[in-house]
Amino acid sequence: MFYLSIFFQYASQYLKTRLTYRVDTVVEIFSDLLFQAVNFVFILVVFGHTTLLSGWNREEIIFIYGFFLVPYAFFSAFFNIWDFNERYIVKGEFDRVLTRPIYSLFQIIMERMELESLFGVITGIVIMLYAGSSLDLSFAWYDALVFVAMVGGGTLIYAGIFISIASISFWSDSRTDIMPMMYNIGNYGRYPVDIYHRVIRFVLTWILPFAFVGVYPAAYFLEREEWYGYAFLTPVMGLIFLTLSVLLWNAGVKKYRGAGN
Repeated sequence: MFYLSIFFQYASQYLKTRLTYRVDTVVEIFSDLLFQAVNFVFILVVFGHTTLLSGWNREEIIFIYGFFLVPYAFFSAFFNIWDFNERYIVKGEFDRVLTRPIYSLFQIIMERMELESLFGVITGIVIMLYAGSSLDLSFAWYDALVFVAMVGGGTLIYAGIFISIASISFWSDSRTDIMPMMYNIGNYGRYPVDIYHRVIRFVLTWILPFAFVGVYPAAYFLEREEWYGYAFLTPVMGLIFLTLSVLLWNAGVKKYRGAGN
């Protein structure tokens, strides 16, 4: 309950700050929507030249993209720590974090929250409803619970991967291009893995499991029974990768020696 109250206090202060600069907030939301629209148009352009992509039709790819946007929106809102190295390690702000009686990772997540990214959830659901109506999909009452579990698993996978990358900064404070590269790799999860080479497919499934953020869980709702096993692994993979990242973070904090000479 203590951490929950802290979360609402952080969220309240964040919303007050964003509402102070309303135009900036609206522009940022519009930019996110425009970026998502460009990706959507790209899918339409691709299917303007073909009817199937490795056995997947246009509406199925659109549905996968819509599903991908939902966990990605939650990740962007609460785990967007791409600048951790430069801001907290190089500039020494992590020293300030350690002086507070709150778990350090929780503080970092709260300080870097971007709640306007949650609009991506609405966009993703709208895209899924559009594609689902075209595919004439039917859903059972428990699919809502499955959806929440799948989205939660996908969010935790993203969080686990990027927290692990941020933790590297505790051992090496040199600037690297790993974060931007990982963001680009993450985009591969919004397309069916069977369009890739088997090596890339293995990487996206077991090493950097971005496929569990988009295509695998979406395959359940698309009634692709051959992918059901992977789909139901999504929450498990999320818990595994988040646990590993927290362990790595805790080990890194013990190695941290401050930003001074």
